[in-house]
Amino acid sequence: MADIISMSLNPDLRSELDLISKEMGFSGRSDVLRAGLRMLIEDHRQKKKLSGKVDAALLVMHAEQHSTSVSSLEHKYQAITKTQVHNVLANGKCLEIFILSGDATEVHKMADEFQANKDMIMVKLIAS
Repeated sequence: MADIISMSLNPDLRSELDLISKEMGFSGRSDVLRAGLRMLIEDHRQKKKLSGKVDAALLVMHAEQHSTSVSSLEHKYQAITKTQVHNVLANGKCLEIFILSGDATEVHKMADEFQANKDMIMVKLIAS
């Protein structure tokens, strides 16, 4: 038997969820959320497999007004950050690209901190 989990969404997220459901042919919101959760779990498993010294790119998208959150995390992980590129996008959004090189544990922690930050729109780690 499946557990029922209640969730609150702001109107913008709810609209996006409904749009994804319709455009991608999901049968409803729960199916979209399950698919998203499966993707998050798989992403977490892949990060946990990293070991030793790794090279990676971390892509982060956020609203321009949240640049302070990004800056504080960037400074926390400056020892593994080799390059950081900031691009202002349309609609008040920004894309940050971090080129990382260092211990897999630190790279994983940095990606997790960005992922857990509610101010981030999208976070994606690509690692070798």
